[in-house]
Amino acid sequence: MEASSSRSRVRPIVVDFLATLFTTFCIGVATALILAACVMLMAGDARGAEPRELAPMKAAEAREGTLLFRSDAKGETLAAPLLSTDVVIRVSGLVARAQVKQTFRNPSEDWYEGVYVFPLPENSAVDHLRMKIGSRLVEGVIRERGEAKKSYEQAKESGRRAALLEQERPNIFTSSVANIGPREDVVVEIEYQQTLRYDSGRFSLRFPMVVGPRYIPGTPLAESQGTGWSPDTVRVSDASRITPPVIHPSNGRVNPVSIRVELDAGVPIADVDSPYHNISLRSGDSRREVVELDSGTVPANRDFELNWTPSAESAPRAAWFTERRGDKTFGLLMILPPNVRAGGKRIPREAIYVIDTSGSMHGTSIKQAREALTLAIDGLAPEDRFNIIEFNSYARALFENARPATRENRAEARGWVRGLRAQGGTEMALALDLALNGGESGERIRQVVFLTDGQVGNEDELFRLIRAKLGDSRLFTVGIGSAPNSHFMAKAAEIGRGTFTYIGKVEEVREKMSGLFAKLESPVLKGVKIDWPEGAAAEAWPARIPDLYAGEPVMVSAALDKAAGAARVSGLRGDAPWRQDLVLDQPAQGSGIGVLWARDKIGALMDAAREGAPVEETRAKVIELALTHHLVTKYTSLIAIDRAPVRAPDLDLKIAALPTHLPEGQSYEAIFGTQADAPQLGTLPQGATDSRFNLLVGALMLLFATLLFSRMQAQPFARLQFLRRR
Repeated sequence: MEASSSRSRVRPIVVDFLATLFTTFCIGVATALILAACVMLMAGDARGAEPRELAPMKAAEAREGTLLFRSDAKGETLAAPLLSTDVVIRVSGLVARAQVKQTFRNPSEDWYEGVYVFPLPENSAVDHLRMKIGSRLVEGVIRERGEAKKSYEQAKESGRRAALLEQERPNIFTSSVANIGPREDVVVEIEYQQTLRYDSGRFSLRFPMVVGPRYIPGTPLAESQGTGWSPDTVRVSDASRITPPVIHPSNGRVNPVSIRVELDAGVPIADVDSPYHNISLRSGDSRREVVELDSGTVPANRDFELNWTPSAESAPRAAWFTERRGDKTFGLLMILPPNVRAGGKRIPREAIYVIDTSGSMHGTSIKQAREALTLAIDGLAPEDRFNIIEFNSYARALFENARPATRENRAEARGWVRGLRAQGGTEMALALDLALNGGESGERIRQVVFLTDGQVGNEDELFRLIRAKLGDSRLFTVGIGSAPNSHFMAKAAEIGRGTFTYIGKVEEVREKMSGLFAKLESPVLKGVKIDWPEGAAAEAWPARIPDLYAGEPVMVSAALDKAAGAARVSGLRGDAPWRQDLVLDQPAQGSGIGVLWARDKIGALMDAAREGAPVEETRAKVIELALTHHLVTKYTSLIAIDRAPVRAPDLDLKIAALPTHLPEGQSYEAIFGTQADAPQLGTLPQGATDSRFNLLVGALMLLFATLLFSRMQAQPFARLQFLRRR
């Protein structure tokens, strides 16, 4: 009886102890889950949720040219499709025509759909797609985007090979290839046209190779439409389509790229160089060069740039290229105004320097930015005023307001800059809001110099902010790092009535910043306009020519009813009028000028939509232009479909989002957080929804644990009386 009574008294004590232990466990687990979810949402510059990891490669599996990943559904290790890219660019005068050949190779016995997110130049006009399987060639056609996607999905489900090319941003595209058979290669050929950059006596051609990880602000949406590591959010509704999976640097290199440039400058060339890659040159004559990579191929981890300088006696002052299509003559005009330096009394400046210190700037980029900023501080005159703003997850200014550029203030600023470190997110809107005051600059020229890699996903939101708050300021963007977001950098400078400067390595900081300082100090060519001859009925883009700085040409594309007579270009250089005439009936013949004009008009229409033009009206106009000129846009896509089914209905089709490299010099850990101790192959996530699930589970656990704990705490006296009675 005593033993039974003793057991009866002990049982509630044990129950109470276990309940308390369970409560503590619930609270601990809930807290850990919430903290883990918050870390994944906020860690470094993680631009959404941390990507899922691949299975580690075993020694026996480490074959050259093979990428393995773990299937989420079955936990099995699969061989992913591989990609190689061959690029041929033909340059003729002011225009480049490029062919990008992507070879999707399936090393496994499974059927695959490969999805690859990749960059092209921000001013490219993409107008051709071909799919090659063996000796068979399927030509792509342009369709409205939704219609093209529907046709692609139908072809995929029916077992037919298909290729789809979609534009996500002017400089980001998605190539999807369905039904790649076992041990099979499918080649997708893409062609585009672009104008070259001419500045301070040099031509430049850039071919971007990697989409850097983007910072994605906003609350995640319930569903995502793409295969990227970030979910779509309320502020970046297509985030999952612009965040391709990223392979960890410890897992080697994928996506080899070969580049060949056939350069016909049209005039004798003084020199040719590529600042970021080793190249070999094979000369045809004084105006022609064939340029190739020394190593044959390179990893797709940094932009390729080629520069050439015409000989002094043949440097162009004006150029006029035309192409006849139907009843229209399409023309491309370039006129270089005289390079007049500032004269007389110097106008004092208010310089606001903004520096990106987010996680994506970790490594070589922050070193470049610090050095560039130090040079900018040293270049200030005593009569100038200045301030510095840094931004990552937050934005803060060195001084409460702009201060005179005294020796003491500049010394304080240099010390502050030396202490800057790269970490956190890329809340660029906070920095722009702080730097742009929306007012008039008064007696001073107010210049905002923005140093960043531009790796953000909410570009349109930022463009609207710049336009709303620019006032009388001018915004100059300085692209930092091996693969900056050139679409954002160039468009932000255009809206901000400034210029875009690209710094790709530390060794060129002084040269590039010196060139920028020369522009800042030079008179601006303002009020530029073109008077076309009577009867030409020209429709030219840009409709309003932006202000130009030292060394920059007037560049315009036009559609004319009649190319005869002379066009007059005029403006004000400082206080002095400037004018130049160009005879239109003596053109150089070009090809693809029509698609360049259409691309410029489409860009103007998209700008107008961003400023409030009716979206549906804009969409209809863009689709009409794109279908006429066979162009890929936000609203149109290129699709190629093979006729005969090749995959039997009972065979599964696996999907693989092909991984990309980090841009050269970036830190994986600074962006995505630390990896497990064992090296991982990389990431092939399908939606990045884990953080939202963990947050929900954590919240439910915390609620349950809190209610249980509160109930127990509310009844201590009842439990004590129960023990005494027993």
